[in-house]
Amino acid sequence: MEVCRRGFGPFNVEEPTPRDLGFHAVALCIATSGDVVGQTAASRNMLHYLGGTGDTLDLDVDRMLHDDGALRSNVENMHITPNKDKWREEALAEFNKAGGDKPVVIPVESGSFGGTFTPDTDWYNAVGSHQQNVSGLVTVKPGEAGKPEVSLEYQVNVWDRYNWNKGKSATFPGGIVIEDADMGRLHTVGIAQEFDMRGSSSTFTHDLNGSAGPAVEPSDPGREGGRGDVSRATRRTGEYARQVRGCARRPLLRAADRVLRHR
Repeated sequence: MEVCRRGFGPFNVEEPTPRDLGFHAVALCIATSGDVVGQTAASRNMLHYLGGTGDTLDLDVDRMLHDDGALRSNVENMHITPNKDKWREEALAEFNKAGGDKPVVIPVESGSFGGTFTPDTDWYNAVGSHQQNVSGLVTVKPGEAGKPEVSLEYQVNVWDRYNWNKGKSATFPGGIVIEDADMGRLHTVGIAQEFDMRGSSSTFTHDLNGSAGPAVEPSDPGREGGRGDVSRATRRTGEYARQVRGCARRPLLRAADRVLRHR
């Protein structure tokens, strides 16, 4: 899975200014308040960016599938339907080659597809455009009356790069407009950092014996308190608080020290 690397270029190659430090504090307030207005995933991802570690972040693909009908439609119409007949034929060929009297399993994977989450939703603000595909296993087993049983077990994969692009802007709750150039500069001066995001769903099963189309039907991941559970769970363990403290202290203290030394 190749991640798009466009963004603001090298990390930590300029000295931060007092304006940069002030803008980081504003961005931190926006990111922290996002969870309050239901933008849980967007809040989590932005806090991770402001934390400045650059570590890869896991995406909750099960929740994405539950929340976004466009993603479910892409899985069915762009990944499984165009490939299922070919995958079935390949698996049956291997089954017959092996004698047709014992189970055979082959790995399969669809090509990557550039999708976009539904506008004005949490996942659109958290991830937006991204790459997606499905990967899994086709199993053929001996069946009744000599008719093999063929099934597909698959996962949905989503990946992207969290970055900001020059010439664009983002509107946050309350009508606050933030220029991508300002957010991206935080990466350039080393007090925030772009990062990779990726995740895979739970396993789904599709019967390849009949003509029925695929149907992605994820279970409800649960929404404690009426909002997403990502940062609510981390609050209970104290990780959420440590994230915020980390965003507010570690990179900013280092940056403030550099600014003071260059006054």
